[in-house]
Amino acid sequence: MLSRHFLRAKALQAIYAGVSDNKTTEQDILKTYDYNVSRLNDLGLTQMSTLDYLIFTAERVLELETKKFNPSKKEIDALSKIANNSFLNKLVSSFEFKQQMNRLHIDWSNYFDVFRKILTNFKSSRNFAEYASNGEPTFDDDKNIAVVAFKFLMNDDTLRDIIFDRDLLWEDDFDQVAQYVFMQLKELTEESTNEAMVCPQIFDSRNQKDCNDYNFARQLAADTFKHIDDVEPLIRKHLQNWDLDRVAMMDIILINMAVTEFVYCPSIPERVTVDEYIELSKEFSTEKSKLFINGILDKILIELRVAGRIQKNERGMYDPEIDGDVPPDDVAPTIR
Repeated sequence: MLSRHFLRAKALQAIYAGVSDNKTTEQDILKTYDYNVSRLNDLGLTQMSTLDYLIFTAERVLELETKKFNPSKKEIDALSKIANNSFLNKLVSSFEFKQQMNRLHIDWSNYFDVFRKILTNFKSSRNFAEYASNGEPTFDDDKNIAVVAFKFLMNDDTLRDIIFDRDLLWEDDFDQVAQYVFMQLKELTEESTNEAMVCPQIFDSRNQKDCNDYNFARQLAADTFKHIDDVEPLIRKHLQNWDLDRVAMMDIILINMAVTEFVYCPSIPERVTVDEYIELSKEFSTEKSKLFINGILDKILIELRVAGRIQKNERGMYDPEIDGDVPPDDVAPTIR
């Protein structure tokens, strides 16, 4: 499910952490990369678990409402629709979901008031009003409103801060992972949502494409670290009136990763590589980095071509100006 762009970012973070420590080995880089990607699954499951506690909150509030002297039928109907949502109940009752929740020891019980506030805002939304007016909802109706509820949960600033506190890396990845979970929930059907269902994961080792992309970025991290001393002279050569020590470490690593792709990834077109690292510079470095990195990479690319060090296969020979657009790796937009 993860895009190669996102996995390149995980490789970048692992290399950056490693280069900052002079004692780091290639195995340390790979361990950091593996850990960072595994934590993405934990973040996705933590986000998904909020749906489980939303049901619990609706059930508790429903109990309180029915005990009132003059309970509101409208409120009881609304809370019942959430508490009895067929899609959500099938999702959170699946064996693998419960197993994963137990593994992570997720407990939202200290945040009942936070969830109750979110529940109140959700019930007041236009989406829920339309859903509640439909009479007896179908499974698809339940799934669609559950997906909307997930957006409400993920866009609540208080809940986001609570999740951020659980892992320092999660703040940067939160919106991207939330979008992946959102897309996976939308793809579930009545037939696939059952007790034996496979719990949606951000990186699924059972999926061949996920494994291929994961291994691509893992090898990229290893090769970049292995050849980092070889690339330094190339960078120094093309710096004009600028000392390498004054270049941001992040920019140096981004250039190193791009050069590694040029030389050791024959199926990746050169222009795709340049565009990827310009985009990563926008996310992880300074405002001027994109221009600096683009200029240095263009010069290094010419030198590597002349030296015959770049050997691309048919896929890697793709030129967007000649061949037209090709679908890029899916980069999920934010759901905020």
